[in-house]
Amino acid sequence: MDVTKDQLSWMAGVLNVHENPITGFWLLYAVVVVMCIIVYNLGFARKLPLLKNVVVYAAMFIGAILLTIFAIGMVVVESLIAAAIVLGIYKIRLRRHKKEQQYQNNVSQQ
Repeated sequence: MDVTKDQLSWMAGVLNVHENPITGFWLLYAVVVVMCIIVYNLGFARKLPLLKNVVVYAAMFIGAILLTIFAIGMVVVESLIAAAIVLGIYKIRLRRHKKEQQYQNNVSQQ
């Protein structure tokens, strides 16, 4: 079965999954894992003990295989990029708000 670049998602096309399926799949898997880790750390990570962290990341690595299969034809990586941008902006604004609030508390105490 021949697959054309038009049938792939943008990231799968960039990684040439249609020309070199094995290498392209593993590169796409690496991108999916990296983006999942970024999104997890920006939005959902808590301070966990080491063993629980290992379990969370192991589940993420296993689940990323299924996401990679979907990412060949769907916009999974692109969605993870959008989520990372939104969560990054949220984190920056939250930090800025906390600094302003801390500054106002320090000024009011003096």
